[in-house]
Amino acid sequence: MKIAIFSDCYLDLTGGIVSSINAQKTALEKNGHTVYVFSTGYPKSKTELKELKNQNIFVVPSCRHFLHGITPVSRRPKIVEAWLLKTCPELKEFDVFYVHYEAGCSIAGLRLAKKLGIPSVQVMHGREDMGEKSLIPFGFRTIVAVTLNGLHASCLPHPKKVKKDDYLADTFAKAKMWNLMVNHAVFADALITPSEHFARKLGHYGARKKIWILPNGFPDQKFLKKPKVRTLKAGETLKIIWHSRVSREKRIMPFLETLEKLQGKYHLDVYGDGPDLKRAKKFVKDHQLDVTFHGNASFETVQKAIQDADLDVLVSYNFDDYPSTLVEAEAAGLPVFICDPDMEEVIPAKSYLISKNETPEKMAESLNTIFAHPDKIAKMSKIMLKERDEVLMSNRIKLLEKIFNGIIKK
Repeated sequence: MKIAIFSDCYLDLTGGIVSSINAQKTALEKNGHTVYVFSTGYPKSKTELKELKNQNIFVVPSCRHFLHGITPVSRRPKIVEAWLLKTCPELKEFDVFYVHYEAGCSIAGLRLAKKLGIPSVQVMHGREDMGEKSLIPFGFRTIVAVTLNGLHASCLPHPKKVKKDDYLADTFAKAKMWNLMVNHAVFADALITPSEHFARKLGHYGARKKIWILPNGFPDQKFLKKPKVRTLKAGETLKIIWHSRVSREKRIMPFLETLEKLQGKYHLDVYGDGPDLKRAKKFVKDHQLDVTFHGNASFETVQKAIQDADLDVLVSYNFDDYPSTLVEAEAAGLPVFICDPDMEEVIPAKSYLISKNETPEKMAESLNTIFAHPDKIAKMSKIMLKERDEVLMSNRIKLLEKIFNGIIKK
């Protein structure tokens, strides 16, 4: 098959969507498919563009200054479409367009698929309603949501109407973001989410009857053969690792408050960057917490750090779908601490510790049970190790190929 991937989250960024695309691209190519990736990106030199082209990766027309340093932003979908047809006319012969986001580059991919009569598959990765809430100041959320919804509706039809309710769209701004997500989802010929819980939420707002569940996977070539069982003895330091964005939606600050309430020795290594990094560093310094910030690091560096840890941590709440943090933890046999009940669905039973709620008090209460019963670490680790093969991308990719073949034959 010839597969074109479109995403506004890929080049010059890190995170779950980037990891997912990389792992899937590698697995598909290993199975003999041709895969192109089209993404927004910051300005590149001719040498950089040539190196990317050699990997079948292309930078679509992107804004040079708007949100520079935060995230690359594509130019208007019509401009991107014209560029795609001119720069890559071979796209007309592709079998499927595979889309991973809901902004300009992704919209261009969906529109172009319809114009060329090529089947399209959309992956809905996460909660844009909660993302907007965490990134936009309170007084501007409705304005931003209405503006984004209007811009999206000017590019793709909006047959679905999501109104404010008592479920997830409990504010006008959230209703507008769900309206954007659902109408983006229904435009494609097939829809994928990484988890059942997110599929149910999209379905509640009318996304479509059939939603494929394709969990994120771990690259086979990076999969360790025999990771160790984690153990912790009474009185030893609990080595905790954070390898998510250092941001409000990932809730780094509530977790740092939790550390103040622990009743045993711990050390937290933080890998990643984000808007709350400066604030987090100040809090750690002011409260003399045992935390080391490493900033962004290579995949290999983070994986080595995961191998040295006793416990992974993901304390986002009512936000994540199936984050790469959990995939990487399971692949390494590393127990996880969570506080969102939705995450229980995507990791093996009894391989994690969950807080009774998302407050620092309850998170500390749960973590303190480890100091009282350190043997929990080994028990959870053994379960993770037993189930880890399920996250191999070579296992996940079979379903993706089935989805592609299904819509191509229609």
